[in-house]
Amino acid sequence: MLITPGKLLGEINSPDDLKKLDQAQLVQLCEELRHFIIDNVSVYGGHFGASLGVVELTVALHYVFKTPYDQLVWDVGHQAYGHKILTGRRDTFYTNRVYNGLSGFPKRKESEYDAFGVGHSSTSVSAALGMAVASKYLKEDEKQHIAVIGDGALTGGMAFEGLNHAGVSDSNVLIILNDNCMSIDPNVGALKDYLTDITTSKTYNKLKDEVWNLLGKLSNFGKSAQEIVSKVETGIKSTLLSQSNLFESLNLRYFGPVDGHDVNHLVTILNDLKHIKGPKILHCVTVKGKGYGPAEKGNATTWHAPGTFDKITGEIFKKIYEKPQAPKYQDVFGHTLVELARTNDKIVGITPAMPSGSSMNIMMKEMPDRAFDVGIAEQHAVTFSAGLATQGLVPFCNIYSSFMQRAYDQVVHDVCIQNLPVNFCLDRAGFAGADGPTHHGAYDIAYFRCLPNMIIAAPMNEAELRNLMYTAQLPRAEQAFTIRYPRGQGVMPEWKTSMEEIAIGTGRKLRAGNELAILTLGHIGNYAVEVCERLARHNILIGHYDMRFAKPLDEKMLLEIFSQYKKILTVEDSCLQGGFGSAILEFMADNNLRAEVRRLGIPDRIVEHGEQHELHHECSFDVEGIERAVVEMLELVPR
Repeated sequence: MLITPGKLLGEINSPDDLKKLDQAQLVQLCEELRHFIIDNVSVYGGHFGASLGVVELTVALHYVFKTPYDQLVWDVGHQAYGHKILTGRRDTFYTNRVYNGLSGFPKRKESEYDAFGVGHSSTSVSAALGMAVASKYLKEDEKQHIAVIGDGALTGGMAFEGLNHAGVSDSNVLIILNDNCMSIDPNVGALKDYLTDITTSKTYNKLKDEVWNLLGKLSNFGKSAQEIVSKVETGIKSTLLSQSNLFESLNLRYFGPVDGHDVNHLVTILNDLKHIKGPKILHCVTVKGKGYGPAEKGNATTWHAPGTFDKITGEIFKKIYEKPQAPKYQDVFGHTLVELARTNDKIVGITPAMPSGSSMNIMMKEMPDRAFDVGIAEQHAVTFSAGLATQGLVPFCNIYSSFMQRAYDQVVHDVCIQNLPVNFCLDRAGFAGADGPTHHGAYDIAYFRCLPNMIIAAPMNEAELRNLMYTAQLPRAEQAFTIRYPRGQGVMPEWKTSMEEIAIGTGRKLRAGNELAILTLGHIGNYAVEVCERLARHNILIGHYDMRFAKPLDEKMLLEIFSQYKKILTVEDSCLQGGFGSAILEFMADNNLRAEVRRLGIPDRIVEHGEQHELHHECSFDVEGIERAVVEMLELVPR
């Protein structure tokens, strides 16, 4: 169903069309854009509250600046739906996050208006600054560079690194702080409190009015914005003596806070700021979910990405099942962690700004003194966990697989080299689905398997996840312990099983066979179970082994497998280069063994977004792909 845009929005196919409107028409356009987003997301799903919160800012930016010549970078990209709609993708927007459709995030190869591909937070300042420095070097002095970053993303260490460099760069970069007190979950930390102080301070708001009154006189007096700002700098500094400004101390000219929902005021401000050279920051206060009552008044975390819903009543549609369903792996993690923590007072939980996404919020609610949301700061989360471990605590650090990439040095330097027993629980391992390549957990086995003092395990079902977590919290030789599991549901509706220790580095023989054995790691092994059952009905007996550990491997079991089977098929939901299958090949070579080995997994290319089953099929390790590989290896059909 194609959503019909409003009268003004229906005529806008690029920012050039937007610029043809009278400024007085922008309020109506914002309303039409907001309703278009609501209409589409309510029917097709996607991220919601963040894009509604920046409708006016999005319209003002494209109205004032000459995009795509001027470079506009959106941090993370959850909030860029309006940007996509205004830049030629309105009529295909219904394909957003759908297999072979538009990406849910800005993406360079999708549009020239997407100046920088995003998906992970806190990158916009560095990217825009790099563009600004390049423009200065190329003598493109009039080109503008704008980074839009939320207050949640600003807590990431990389954002501070970018701000620190921007302040001494003398480059033409404008940083817009979209301050809505939220990322996906409520923001935490001292920066949140600092920004709250600014937005509620009478001193700052008085100063804001004085500065903008002066800037408003530009056209009347013919003076440059630089001259006027220079004249009030002394006054600014004296006014701020009682309440110093973090951004000014970094040599960034600070403007605001301003109402991020007053589109005409934003146009005026941005027109003024584009004439002020050098690094500067505009502090915009916005409301996540603005203009849609249920999102404004309801749980902002829920309305971050609510799925489909009734736009009139705000009722979020949930699937109704006739029989009990298996839980999500993240919920099994969350409840099991609390269950273990009740009997082991050394256990603590850590997450970098994903308490609801990882289900760490379950422990945070029941044991608030033992669970820590450290903000969007994966590096800090890992080293903080290492510090906890040095004092005898048992940290469970839950980070999405793709986000763990951002803390790799800390895992190497602060955990593995020091041989500290930190437990890493990597949610969203394998394909993340509609969030696409920035969120796929494709590489964790490969990048962790090469590290000394690292254990890597993957559960095939909920009971195995519970057993691995139970094992990880037991006293052991000081090694890091990584447990990876996918996004979404498991396979056991009755999942609350009793927990037992698993000997580290041991697998399970699930089925005996004749000529060929399938070796699987993790949840993807459930596909192999179905394949073996299908083929058994045709008297084709296939061995199946759930290896459980990518490191250390169950060498005793592998020696048995290589002695019994001439053909071996490995299956994993991670990258083939350096992954579980590679570990099997290395074992075979190191032990001078012989067999025909074929590997299935994520190929050496960027796999785009889509439902998990669609991506498994594309990469040939779904049931159909595994069965096809078995049949080909057994030469039951021509290759």
